[in-house]
Amino acid sequence: MKNFNRYQVGIGIAILLLIISLTMILTGNGSKAGPFLIAMFIILSFAVKGFQSVKGLSFTMWMFTAVAAAMFYPQLFLSYGSFKTTALIVPLLQIIMFGMGSQMSFDDFAGVIKQPKGVLVGFIGHYTIMPLTALLIVSVFKFPPEIAAGIILIGCVPNGLASNVMSLLCNANLVLAVAVSAVTTIVAPFVTPFLMKIIGGQYVEINIWGMMMDIIKMMIFPIIAGFIFNLINAGKNTARSKNIQLVSYIVVILLANIIYMQVNQVGISGYLLESAKSLGLFFVLPYVAALLFRHYLKGDLQLQKKILSLMSMVGIAVIVTVITAAGRESLLAVGALLLLVVTLQNLLGYFLGYNAGRIFGLPEKSCRTLAFEVSMSNGGLASGLALTMGNIATIGLAPAIYGPLMNVTGSTLASWWRTRPPKEEIEKAAKENQSQAPD
Repeated sequence: MKNFNRYQVGIGIAILLLIISLTMILTGNGSKAGPFLIAMFIILSFAVKGFQSVKGLSFTMWMFTAVAAAMFYPQLFLSYGSFKTTALIVPLLQIIMFGMGSQMSFDDFAGVIKQPKGVLVGFIGHYTIMPLTALLIVSVFKFPPEIAAGIILIGCVPNGLASNVMSLLCNANLVLAVAVSAVTTIVAPFVTPFLMKIIGGQYVEINIWGMMMDIIKMMIFPIIAGFIFNLINAGKNTARSKNIQLVSYIVVILLANIIYMQVNQVGISGYLLESAKSLGLFFVLPYVAALLFRHYLKGDLQLQKKILSLMSMVGIAVIVTVITAAGRESLLAVGALLLLVVTLQNLLGYFLGYNAGRIFGLPEKSCRTLAFEVSMSNGGLASGLALTMGNIATIGLAPAIYGPLMNVTGSTLASWWRTRPPKEEIEKAAKENQSQAPD
């Protein structure tokens, strides 16, 4: 009871700070409301932990803290001396993708064989529903070209690990969730640039080969590094299986760097140099790191998960903060409408993804999974691509908003579904009760 009361007090203080902030904004003193809003979100990040139904929103409150700080004090997050903080976005995204890969393995693709229909619906649903929904939205609301391109970019990137977490929270079909995420991620270097060219090319110039290589460097290579780290650290595979996987990763890296030749117009020597760098960074380094981890920390997988999760959360927060600070002026101009639009985009993704499963006769648990897999896009990758396109302060705004937003809506939907068993489970329980009833 003592802890519960402490959390209640925290909620009360947060409400008081919100009232103070709103009063200052409405009376023309909005520029002074920053400390109160920042303090409110910090307190909420701790207070929500005391309530089972919303404790998963703690990280989201930290995200809002970062956004509030960036909006009120952007100069603190744009540069330090001659160093531009935007230079952190791609390395941090690679760390996040490495963390994602370290939680995966070849076994995650088994769901494609076990549930091909569900994976196909999720894959096609994600890469059709989200891009077309984005196109419809920007056509209706008439955003400036680069802002519109950011909304479309969110619709064209693959889904991320957050969608799997939501399926886990609401006891949906986790095997299907992991399989759909794995497939959409693997094909992203080819599908995302193509969709952006077809749908977003009318708003900004799209270099298909360049974007393909950017996605490989920001997502595919780091995920492979995560695979290697997990393979060596976990030590669950046979020597033959391990060697086959390691060789396959080398082949993928070497083949992918052929695209580097196309993008940068370099010869064999340039290709070999870039391949050596890629192998060193994304093969040798994670291999050595896994060996050191096993030696000094005895392969503690729980500790590994905690460390990588913390690194990922910090990375996401920094990326959102930097983008928000860089795009502050654009956000002030279109922020409210952009928030409304990406919320609509997110909710339509849930609705259409869920009903796509219904149309194709999938079980309720799978339909719930598809809602998350269709709607919850990889905002980090979208932010990284916005940076490489040279428009982080405009194209990057929709991804920066979409990431925290989808975590709020996704957590809410997962919590609601968690208390409502799927239809097939209710029917199964009813049949079992009927069969156990005395004649």
